[in-house]
Amino acid sequence: MSAFIRQKTIIALSLPIIAGMLSQSVINLIDAALVGQLGEASLAGVGIGSYANFVAISLILGLSSGVQTLVARNRGQGQHHVAASPVHWGLLISLFFALPLSVVYIHYSDLFVSMMSDDSAVQDIASSYFDYRTAAMCAIGLNLSFRGWWNGNKTPVTYFKVLIFTHCLNIVVSYCLIFGHLGLPQMGAPGAGLGSAIALISGALINAVLVFKNAKTAGLFHWHAGSASELSKLLQLSIPHSLQQLFLALSICVLIWIIGRLGTGEQAIAHVLINLSLFLILPAVGLGVASTSLVSHALGEGKQQIALTWGWDVLKTALVFMVILSLPLWFIPEIILSLFLQSNTLIEQAVLPLQITALAICLDAAAIVLTQALFGVGANRIVFIISTCGLWGFYLPLAWLFGPALGYGLIGIWMIQLLYRALSSLVFIYIWRQQRWQQIKL
Repeated sequence: MSAFIRQKTIIALSLPIIAGMLSQSVINLIDAALVGQLGEASLAGVGIGSYANFVAISLILGLSSGVQTLVARNRGQGQHHVAASPVHWGLLISLFFALPLSVVYIHYSDLFVSMMSDDSAVQDIASSYFDYRTAAMCAIGLNLSFRGWWNGNKTPVTYFKVLIFTHCLNIVVSYCLIFGHLGLPQMGAPGAGLGSAIALISGALINAVLVFKNAKTAGLFHWHAGSASELSKLLQLSIPHSLQQLFLALSICVLIWIIGRLGTGEQAIAHVLINLSLFLILPAVGLGVASTSLVSHALGEGKQQIALTWGWDVLKTALVFMVILSLPLWFIPEIILSLFLQSNTLIEQAVLPLQITALAICLDAAAIVLTQALFGVGANRIVFIISTCGLWGFYLPLAWLFGPALGYGLIGIWMIQLLYRALSSLVFIYIWRQQRWQQIKL
């Protein structure tokens, strides 16, 4: 396969995936932009609520990569009649795990948000916002399994179309609930959470209809002799990824708590910077998710060298995307920040950290892409160990030391983040080069 055809394949598969990966970050950014007009407390409250929600849903986030890897591997091995078997297991896990877990989270929501802020006004907003968002946790789990099917089947455009509808609905409903339009109650910041929940549930229902029609001939809800082993494989792949996401989510909450020692204004700035960062790395994440399918499919065909090459090719493409997207953060930071922050003082304080973020997301490209490629080969446990040790053993302790302890503030924390992302990329480049992942059997 020529280099041109390989790049065309990567772009064709990854673009709708990138659009699909916008889901969580777009919801958070929309909520931040809408709520930013209500003041610092509302913005900080929605920020804390969204990070607490990230923790809540993190335990099911591994479903997407697990389902996708197994669907792509089944397709690569020519087992088309059972390709959708991982999907129904993912759906059942969502129903029987996510639904009761969301009830527990909502019951203890006040406790969760109080750990990240001492401001009572911020806590009240964060708790209400968190409750509404977490009520849609089961819908998120279902959507993750659906996304695994579309991406693993190399047909992500359908999922992208559903997301377009979901986000449009989110904008309209959230805006009306925040400000009290079209006869709906004026709820303020918590209205953004309810609007997001309504949109997510609606998207899950539409996705369910489409997937059932598309996958009914590929073994969806058709039980066979290997069904139990499919569940075992799905758990083997999903649990380490979910644990990685859990510790990542917890690390963001700890980071917000650390920044909270600096003040509510700094928390509001951090909320904007983190969400912008999570949004801007989505092309790399989407390309990485594409590599999950490409690598897993190649290994299903027994082509280890092609799987290795896919990882490098996707990384090169991702780096180009990240450099281009980082340019506005360097050259027009004030304009970007003014979309979310109403205070000129906060905007001025946020400019340099935003520019550091621009460089950090470029340095993070290799870590983002190659972790997803490693998911495709089944190396989820390795990714979990390295990512968790880096976050909790290096980044967070130094963020606390150089932030509130030594008095370097947001600049100190963001410089440590820059170093952490660079080192993470070097580690995952080394692992991918060593090729020991080729010995993993699914």
